[in-house]
Formats: sequence, C-alpha cells, structure tokens
Amino acid sequence: MISSRLLCTVALLLDISLLQAQTLTISDIRINGLQRVSAGSVFGALPLNIGDEADARQLAQATRALFKTGLFQDIQLARQNDVLIINVVERPTVSSITIEGNKAIATDDLLKGMKQAGLGEGEVFQRATLEGLRNELARQYVAQGRYSAAVEAQVVTLPRNRVELKVTVDEGAVAAISHINVVGNTVFSDEELADQFTLKTSNWLSFFRNDDKYAREKLSGDLERLRSYYLDRGYINMDISSTQVSLTPDKKHVYITVNIHEGSRYRVRDVTLSGDLKIPEDQVQSLLLVRKGQVFSRQLMTTSAELITRRLGNEGYTFANVNGVPQVHEDDHTVSLVFAIDPGKRAYVNRINFRGNTKTQDQVLRREMRQMEGGWASTFLIDQSKVRLERLGFFKEVNVETPPVPGTDDQLDVNYSVEEQSSGSITASVGFAQSAGLILSGSISQRNFLGTGNYASLGLTRSTYQSKYNIGFTDPYFTRDGVSLGYNGFYSKTDYNNYYDNGRSYYALNSFGVGAKIGYPISETSRLSVGLAAQRDSLEPGTYSADEIHEFIAREGQAFTNYKAELGWSESTLNKGILATRGHSQSLNMTVTVPGSDLSFYKLDYAGQTFVPLSATTALRLHTKLGYANGYGSTDGLPFYENYTAGGEGSVRGFKSGTLGPRSTPATGAYARQGQAYYTDRDRDTLGGNVLITGGMEYLFPIPFVKDTKSLRTSVFWDVGSVYADKCFVNTTQGCGTIGLGQMASSVGVGVTWYSALGPLSFNLAYPIRTPENADTQIFQFSLGQSF
Repeated sequence: MISSRLLCTVALLLDISLLQAQTLTISDIRINGLQRVSAGSVFGALPLNIGDEADARQLAQATRALFKTGLFQDIQLARQNDVLIINVVERPTVSSITIEGNKAIATDDLLKGMKQAGLGEGEVFQRATLEGLRNELARQYVAQGRYSAAVEAQVVTLPRNRVELKVTVDEGAVAAISHINVVGNTVFSDEELADQFTLKTSNWLSFFRNDDKYAREKLSGDLERLRSYYLDRGYINMDISSTQVSLTPDKKHVYITVNIHEGSRYRVRDVTLSGDLKIPEDQVQSLLLVRKGQVFSRQLMTTSAELITRRLGNEGYTFANVNGVPQVHEDDHTVSLVFAIDPGKRAYVNRINFRGNTKTQDQVLRREMRQMEGGWASTFLIDQSKVRLERLGFFKEVNVETPPVPGTDDQLDVNYSVEEQSSGSITASVGFAQSAGLILSGSISQRNFLGTGNYASLGLTRSTYQSKYNIGFTDPYFTRDGVSLGYNGFYSKTDYNNYYDNGRSYYALNSFGVGAKIGYPISETSRLSVGLAAQRDSLEPGTYSADEIHEFIAREGQAFTNYKAELGWSESTLNKGILATRGHSQSLNMTVTVPGSDLSFYKLDYAGQTFVPLSATTALRLHTKLGYANGYGSTDGLPFYENYTAGGEGSVRGFKSGTLGPRSTPATGAYARQGQAYYTDRDRDTLGGNVLITGGMEYLFPIPFVKDTKSLRTSVFWDVGSVYADKCFVNTTQGCGTIGLGQMASSVGVGVTWYSALGPLSFNLAYPIRTPENADTQIFQFSLGQSF
C-alpha cells in the first residue's frame, strides 16, 4: 500500500511541473489556507525569498522543508505570472485525550509520556506519532509481563480542524511463572540455584511478594546473581549458554529454562601486589581476604580491593584505583591474583557544604565534622562525620558526595545533603473528673531548639488539687570540644483538701528542686557525666494511705531536703539518633545522696540495647534495663516514693504502666487512723521495689507496600520483667522479700512507631503470656512523645 506521504510527494511533483519548466523569478509569495499557523512560521521555514530565481528542483526542496515542520498534511504550489502561490492544509490539533482501562500504569504517567512524545492537548496531531506511542505503551506492558495487553487508539474528527483521541487499554493479566529450570548443573542442586533467583514460581506467598511475575529486567539480575554464585565458589569459567523464555498460547504462564556450563573449580595459586602502595605493605597484606590455597572467590577479591581503596582513602588518596586481576592457569586449575594499586595524587578538601538544612543552623552540622577543610580528604573522617550527623536525630536521611573541584586534580568538595525531620514532641490534653475538676496538661520538648541543636523542654499540669511544672535545657556544645551543660527545675504541689474520692485520699508528695549536669566526651562513641541536684520533698498521708507509707513516715519523718550526686557513663554506636537499626548503646548511672541530706540512699541503673542485622531491611533488637537501689547509713531502705516501677511502654508491654511488682498493704493494721473509714477488701496498690529487671527482644521489619520507612518502625516483640523488693517493712506486704524469675511478667505482641510532626507515636498490641498475681493487664497501649 502506497503511503500518504508518498502520494503527497507525487502530487507535489505534478504541481511543480505545472509551474513550467523554465526558471521562476519570484516577485511575490502568497500563502493560502492558514488558520492557526502564522505566516511568519511558514516564511521562516521556506528557503525561498522574493527576488530569488527558482527552478523545479528548488521548489521541490522548498516544499519538503515545509513538510518537515510537521504542521501541514498537504501542500500545493501554483504560479500566477511571477507570483508563487502556496496552498496548504494544516494538520488538526488535539482537542482532548481520554484513556480508559489502565490500572497498572497511572493515567497521569501515560499522559506525561504522550506529552513528551508530542501528543498532548493543543499539540498538532500526527498519526505516525500516535502509532509509535501505541507500540511503546504495548512494549511497557510486555516489560511488566502483561503479554496479552492491547492498546487501541481512536481518532474522532471534530469541527474547526480538531481531533479527539480515545485510547482504550486492555492490560490483561500478568503472566505467572510456572517453572524455572536450570540445565547443566552437577555441582549444586536445583534448590540451591533456585534460591539465587528473585523470580519464583507461583506459591501461596506470591500474592504478597508478587515474585512470580516475569520481567525481563528481573531475569537479567537473577542471571547475574547465578553467575556470581559460581564465581564466588571457584568456578571461574562458568558460562550461561542460553536462556529460553516460553509463553503458553493463552499468554498466562511463563516457562524459563537456563542452560549453563559449570567448568572446573579453581584455587588461588598466589597473591601479589603491584604499583605504588603509599602505605606499609604489611598493612595492605592484612586487608587481603584471599589467601594462597583458598578456593577462588570473586567477591573476596572485590572486597579486598575495596578495603585497600578505603585504606588509601583514609590517607587522602581519595581517587585511588585498586583492581584485582586474576591470571588463570588452565594446567592445574589455579588462579594468580595481582592487585594493581594506583593511588593517584593525595586529595585535599576545598569546601564542606550543607544542603537541605532549612531549620538547623549550619554551625550545628559543622561542629559534628571530623573532616576539616584544607586537610587531606580522609574517607574514614568523611564517613564518620556523616554518621555523627545521623546520630543527632534531627535528620531523616543524610547523604554525602565528594565531587572533584573543576580545574584541579588534587582537590574535592564534600557536600552533605540532609532531609530534616521533626526532632521534638508536643502533648496537650483537657479533661474533667468529678473528684478533681478541670484538668489541663501539656508538654513540649525540642531536641533541636530553634535550630541551635540545644535541648529544651517545658511541661505543666493543672487541676483542682494538683499543680506540676518542669523545665529543662541542655547545651551539648557548652564548650567547643563537646563538653555539655544541662540544667533543670521542677515544682509539684498536691492539695488533697480539694480532692474527694468516696471520702478517701492516699498520700500527697509536694516537691521542688533544681539540678545541673556536665557531660564530657572521652571518645567518639562514649562520654562521662557528672551531676548535682537539690530536692525538697514533703509527705502528707491521706485518709487511706497504705501501712508502708505510715511506717515510713513514722521511721523517717515527713519532710526531707536531699542533695543528689550523679555519675554516669554512656556509649553509642547506633547508626541513627532516632529509630536506629544498627549498632548498640548502653549507659550506666549511679545516683547517691551526699552528706548533708536528710535521707541516705543510692540508685544504680543500667540500660542497653543492640541491633543484630538479619538482612538489608530487617534486624533483631535485644534490650534490657536493670536497676538496684537501697538506703545506707542512717536510712533503712529506699524511700517508697523513689521505688522502681515496671509495665507499659518502654518496659513490659501488655501490662498497665507502673503496675508490676510488690503490692501495698491496705490500712487495716496498726497505722489505720482512728475514726477514718477503711476497706478490708480494697485491692492492693502497686508499691514498687528497689530491684528492677526488664528486657526483651524485637524483630524489626519494614511494612509491606510502604516505600518511605525512614520514620516508621514495625516489630514483633517479646517483653519480660518485673520489680522486686528485697526487704519487707510491713510483714503483710505482698510480693516483697523474694527475687525470682518465676515472678516475672512476660508478653508478646506487635508494635508500630511513627515519628510524626508531633513526635513519636507508638501503638502496641500485646498479649500477656505470664501474668503475676494481681497484675493489671492492658492489651492495647498508645503513647505520644517517647522515642527509643
């Protein structure tokens, strides 16, 4: 069939022949048929001007030039005396485009692709472009494994030289993989080789994993993994002879056959170094993971080269090039490895730049730098600076680039790109209780106060009977070398004269105090801290206080001024300050009241966690909190209001916060007040204890179908722990005097933590599997503002 363009060309030649064979001297040019296209556009594309002499060949060239603009579907030339007349028929424009039937590819993406191809609303319509685009869409569906997909395009003619495009897509079903067969393997089993493929045959998990859908790109990656599997085990001549992908007639099932030749297994004959080492040879030798006599492994060879490159980079040779070159000896099936080292010039850092920190001040990032401007570029220091930025907890993601400085061969810039995230939390609530009246509470904490990197917090609670206020501030860089200074103050007052609960009240603790703490870095990952605080406490028993409370007041009094000294040590190698997934952290703190205090007691606390990577996206978190406290000197035992408590978020989930451990004694004994109502059947309140043991493990994994998981953590957890008292001050106190693992509470469940703009939001669904006597369970728990 003769194409429309060929017909137009024939008609054109016929029209030109009518202009007479002799040369035409153009005295004027007239254009007929223009509607949307301007005359200037035509004259701009026409290679002829008034006064030119044109023969038939030049006229034909001029017409082809106008056709190349793509604006016209027909062009005819005529002559009237010395006037050249050009009659054109413009191509129609696209009035609208509608797409139906697409689901796998979004409509916006299809329209964007059509726009880039020159088919958009308002564009000039060309049928050839439409045909090419339809074929491209069909190819994209084939790449997704949708071999039965069909794309039809209908062109509807509209008035005023316009058209409407109607694209109908039948995506069809994705062809599922029914069989993957590797032919020619004798060393490794079919199951071992099948494990190297991300493509799988259809199974009951395929609905979630979507791994049984054939895609050409995925198969290419699987073949490379198969080749690497053999090369890492000494089969250096392994070859994939051919690959066949067969499709059933209904285009719903795919059969994949891979033919391979394994070859012989090779071992390492010797390992040598060549080139300018720049560092002592024994240090380079210690980085080699390949040894004489080992089975050859391409992975070990590549990793060895990377280690040497990084070691040279630590010395400033950032542009070093290290290659492992295997020399094959077919006679004895061995390989000689030569590591060719080209260190290049030592590079120096020109500038360190930061991008993306719209809230955080540059100086906050710059003080975390271990790589300095003007010094030689150390790969270790550049990476260490990146890790320190990630540990701040201010950024969701940190990336670093080291582009060379144009015009130099020994300088580079270090560019850190950060993506900021919320680094604080806000809570606020309004409530009402018949016994307490209107309750207003709120708190705000900011780890990056006004972008300065300082920590600030403020909280308050007001009700009819209670007022609580607290404030805190910490400058992590009080001095330039990283000495931190923090201070805090608090005030709490309870007036039970305005509190009524069936004529009963428990006890009131009125406190206020101030404190300060100094932290000193002793290494890149650890620091010491020293603190001192002064606190004034006064106790007021209620109408229904437990015997332990009356006993303590009788023994020690009701008002105390205590001065607490604190000594602490902490270490962290976590990869991030918030929602870490790698590394470990631990802290050990001792708090003791110093001479001059009314009470003498001490507390020793340990907290630790470690992350064990299981894959690129999953990890196992092991954690524990331990504590022991007691009185000394003239104070017999730990004050009851300083007791440890357990249960709830950050402790043993599945149990109400602070409800695990020894229970108090109802006021039925010697300390029951005369004339006051008391209840012998009243449930015992949690009193707490001086020994804390909690811990557990969590399996961390990403949520399926969620792409951005940097601020989201999901886990399956097992928590265990409780609180104990090693001494009973009232004989009837429940759960004191013994410490045993059989008394521990434990639970299993699932948890989600999302670091939102308001702070960390945690949701936990836990099922208690061991419940101590009288423990208060709580299946669903929610918290705002606590991060771990």
